Amino acid sequence: MPGDATPEPGTVYLVGSGPGDPELLTLKAKRLLEEVDFVLHDKLPGPKIIDLLPDDRRQDVGKRAHGNRTPQWEINERLVELAREGKSVVRLKGGDSFVFGRGGEEAAYLAEHGVPFEVVPAVTSAVAAPGVAGIPVTHRDHASSVSFVTGHEDPTKPESTVNWEALAETGGTIVVLMGVTRLPQYADALIEGGLAPETPVALVERATWPGQQIATGTLETIVDVRDEVGIEPPAVTVIGGVAGTRESVVEFLRNDYSRSVEDVAND
Repeated sequence: MPGDATPEPGTVYLVGSGPGDPELLTLKAKRLLEEVDFVLHDKLPGPKIIDLLPDDRRQDVGKRAHGNRTPQWEINERLVELAREGKSVVRLKGGDSFVFGRGGEEAAYLAEHGVPFEVVPAVTSAVAAPGVAGIPVTHRDHASSVSFVTGHEDPTKPESTVNWEALAETGGTIVVLMGVTRLPQYADALIEGGLAPETPVALVERATWPGQQIATGTLETIVDVRDEVGIEPPAVTVIGGVAGTRESVVEFLRNDYSRSVEDVAND
């Protein structure tokens, strides 16, 4: 019967939201969020962006450390299911979906199942979070290279594949995503690898979200600073000489997202 014909699959858009401020969405990301039939989103796009999405065409499939988690296989299957219904779908992630966002895995799954997809890049929080804190990840006087590292590897791996000793020897800036909980382990590993205990470190929690917090210290002191300030995930760790440059610019820095969620709600 003609009415029983299988619809052409819809397109899945793998979209990065940037660090969380809606004004930092790309124009294309904003347009797609307004136009598509359905949005599957993580926790990390930030509360202001998530609040822009109509309740009847979005689904929270986020994962948070020590909290509720949607298995990746379930997310993959849901994307294929929606697309095979003929729907256009945004898979919305914090930062850039191809930088520690498992976007590559989702792209491979969609291709394997014959679902068309498009990648919509965004500003990764690995660069944006230090930036709004007044910290450049590269600097002519301090760092001519930058290394991006995950602090939350696949738990099924038999052992870590991050060579902290090699990172210590390489120099430059080290930016760790999703690594607040394991901060004591890799701070010690970097010191053992040869980085000076007085190497500057900055922690940027909830960059560009309401309630953003920034804390600074050294490899030797940063764990105590983390605990004293109460820095929690999601946060980015910046290690190296560039983290020490914040002090010289912070007085004139106007990137202030430190208001509480309650302040924003009452605007």
